[in-house]
Amino acid sequence: MKKLDHVKVALVQVSPVFQHLEKSILKLKELLIEAKSNGAELVVFGETWLCGYPSWLDHCPNVARWDAPEIKEAFLEMYRNSLDAGGKEMQSIQELVAELKIYVVLGANESVSNGIGGKGTLYNSMFIIGPDGTIQNHHRKLMPTYTEKMLYGHGDGAGLKSVPTRFGNITGAICWEHWMPLTRQALHQANEHIHVALWPMVHERHEIASRHYAFEGRCFVLAVGQIMKAVDFPKGIELPQNLKDNPQIQTLRGGSCVIGPDGNYIIPPVFDAELIIYAQMDANEVIKERMTLDVTGHYNRTDIFDFSVNDSRK
Repeated sequence: MKKLDHVKVALVQVSPVFQHLEKSILKLKELLIEAKSNGAELVVFGETWLCGYPSWLDHCPNVARWDAPEIKEAFLEMYRNSLDAGGKEMQSIQELVAELKIYVVLGANESVSNGIGGKGTLYNSMFIIGPDGTIQNHHRKLMPTYTEKMLYGHGDGAGLKSVPTRFGNITGAICWEHWMPLTRQALHQANEHIHVALWPMVHERHEIASRHYAFEGRCFVLAVGQIMKAVDFPKGIELPQNLKDNPQIQTLRGGSCVIGPDGNYIIPPVFDAELIIYAQMDANEVIKERMTLDVTGHYNRTDIFDFSVNDSRK
């Protein structure tokens, strides 16, 4: 294997314009230009950054009522402001990425216009866009978590792969996929060097999962979270009293961090601030750490365990 180049990465811990696709894309473009101007070659955004994680699922009463008109209205707004992988909004993002010649990892609420995967279903998705503007990986979250099942469909194995670059292979997973052992193994076997962990917020257990992932996979982990306030919740949904009294409370506080292939922090979690976090990394360090642990090689018993992945698009 040839020597890999160093890379400067940028973790965007800045809120979108919630449930406003057009304004969020304009903001995304400004952030990409800023990150590029500061030397970043890989820029990452958190879970469903376009156009915002539905944090209200975890904070508001009565959201589990499947017949509640205010919940259906909130879903409608999510759907109207979702990203279509084949639509003009995605094309405009791809064109800018190609102009800047960078890699971008973007979490989004995804809808499907071609009918493949449903004509009224949202997916919690991740896109890796290359410096030529092409979508080099398109992953849909395999299993929506708890109340997320009200809003999102099940993903598939088509995105469980790595994207090769001159500074190492990039993979990504979304939130609680990091507690799915076989998902982790599939990505480890894709020979990842840099793994992007998309979270709504990187709180303590998410930090543990991210550090465990880095140690187990012997890879860098970019754990990226979001900033969201109660005032950004859908207008028709009833807030609990503490949020009514304090609508500027942050329900998502960021926590973005960078973890080395030994499981130790390079940049510890940053909370309660909107900013872009930068880090330099050398993926050659990954190989050094695999001397003692390689779950795809000398620490894998293929004579005992069989493992396969259905990587077809559903």
